[in-house]
Amino acid sequence: MAAAKKAVLGPLVGAVDQGTSSTRFLVFNSKTAELLSHHQVEIKQEFPREGWVEQDPKEILQSVYECIEKTCEKLGQLNIDISNIKAIGVSNQRETTVVWDKLTGEPLYNAVVWLDLRTQSTVEKLSKRIPGNNNFVKSKTGLPLSTYFSAVKLRWLLDNVKKVQEAVEENRALFGTIDSWLIWSLTGGINGGVHCTDVTNASRTMLFNIHSLEWDKELCEFFGIPMEILPNVRSSSEIYGLMKAGALEGVPISGCLGDQSAALVGQMCFQDGQAKNTYGTGCFLLCNTGHKCVFSEHGLLTTVAYKLGRDKPVYYALEGSVAIAGAVIRWLRDNLGIIKSSEEIEKLAKEVGTSYGCYFVPAFSGLYAPYWEPSARGIICGLTQFTNKCHIAFAALEAVCFQTREILDAMNRDCGIPLSHLQVDGGMTSNKILMQLQADILYIPVVKPSMPETTALGAAMAAGAAEGVGVWSLEPEDLSAVTMERFEPQINAEESEIRYSTWKKAVMKSIGWVTTQSPESGIP
Repeated sequence: MAAAKKAVLGPLVGAVDQGTSSTRFLVFNSKTAELLSHHQVEIKQEFPREGWVEQDPKEILQSVYECIEKTCEKLGQLNIDISNIKAIGVSNQRETTVVWDKLTGEPLYNAVVWLDLRTQSTVEKLSKRIPGNNNFVKSKTGLPLSTYFSAVKLRWLLDNVKKVQEAVEENRALFGTIDSWLIWSLTGGINGGVHCTDVTNASRTMLFNIHSLEWDKELCEFFGIPMEILPNVRSSSEIYGLMKAGALEGVPISGCLGDQSAALVGQMCFQDGQAKNTYGTGCFLLCNTGHKCVFSEHGLLTTVAYKLGRDKPVYYALEGSVAIAGAVIRWLRDNLGIIKSSEEIEKLAKEVGTSYGCYFVPAFSGLYAPYWEPSARGIICGLTQFTNKCHIAFAALEAVCFQTREILDAMNRDCGIPLSHLQVDGGMTSNKILMQLQADILYIPVVKPSMPETTALGAAMAAGAAEGVGVWSLEPEDLSAVTMERFEPQINAEESEIRYSTWKKAVMKSIGWVTTQSPESGIP
């Protein structure tokens, strides 16, 4: 009997999607945008002290190799030849900070995750040095001074970790966000690895001037960061280097986007005014503002959306960032044990169909947009003897929707044109109760693509469209039509408003909880 014929599919593109809670590798058909196969591995989060969140950079790298190998095996079982994979894109959790030794390839400390709060006193010290009439940090970076961004995390590492200080003095330290750590490692590491990042990830460090698209000398001096440890900044779509190991050795890495920018591209929000909301560990609403930087009056960030080629123009976005969305479900699973898997929450919520007056404000890392209140902490209020775990589960889902409503309101006020519907994506969108609740609370339709992996898709599009690869066309007439599922509001507007105003009352009760930050201490 002749060997089974390998399926002919035309060029394929792979995408590494390295998120806060898991790593995935996905392979798409570049002509139809169809997802052919993928593999996912959950990543451990370490909480060494209250408010500290870390991950092991080597575990993250290992998970990427594992996802690539397993996906290639699955493609083999489908009779798909992996030599058809012409490029790889990288999308990543943003801001998370890694410093490693360029001679040994070893991380010098765990990755300090975006959600980490240890830098609060660093932030307070620095904010005293910003003149009230000239917030040059915000005007150059588009960002408020917050524990969220990389510069203060890097400052903390330089102040508190001896191995990092020594490596900087001896000129062996490299800094990067997760994209840089992965690309450097995948393109050879200590043997010629490419130390680079893209404009979207650079724009989240607080060291990058979003107007000139360069590392900013004044910002680096303000934070006390030596510029020689920073990666080279490139566009989001160009060949950075080739894979040096594993099943895909020799394949170019040619796309790089922070996860929220990748989702904007994957949702094909290429026009000024188009927006998407991604439900992952946190919740991120981005609205494309075209070639102009729009500064928010209502607590949103100004950020780089994408730059799809060396000679292509840069696009900007307004962003509403919510720290805790899917993370609240993980917390109910891992900390309270009221569910065994994240999927189970839908079942619990369905049993009661209401939170019965219970409100859950998951301000585990303070409040991000639109409040930027580091003093807030999580609260569950409105409890009675009637409240059970199903009501708390329902309140957790509602919290995600209310937080989205707050950033959507801010977005509508900043843009002046209210969104007529909301495009959504991310892991949580498979939860139908959540999607219906979201439509009810926003009082506009919620629209979700039938293929929810838009973050990976965006990274694959950037990689496949890169000069020298050219297997994916981003011309409007070539972009494949996407099938969508719509959720229409099903409650009356008045009820929607009453629930929302009660939520705001709950938020006020969560603010001002932490009065003086416990002193940060060095680590052994």
